[in-house]
Amino acid sequence: MLLPISRPSLRAGSRPTLMDRFLAFDAEHPYVYRTLERRTADRLAAGATRVGLKALFEDLRWQLPPGVRGLNNNFTALYARKLIADHPHWASAFELRRRRTP
Repeated sequence: MLLPISRPSLRAGSRPTLMDRFLAFDAEHPYVYRTLERRTADRLAAGATRVGLKALFEDLRWQLPPGVRGLNNNFTALYARKLIADHPHWASAFELRRRRTP
């Protein structure tokens, strides 16, 4: 699944969508994605057939510098989808549910 183009979908007076917030966070903190990507690769290389992105997310949360905020649990599924978009051969390692909103 491809992620939409990185541009906000804001209309006058509307609130940012989850995707808007995710894209902004991802752009501001690219190391989060790189770390999740590296840890996924490490787990799969070690023989894992399934990867729980939520567990990776929690590990990462403990290692972030004290001032970094915004590692929102709502972003885990979007990071999993981004990992699969960049590494389609990892698709079977993640369990995804259908998104309720686009």
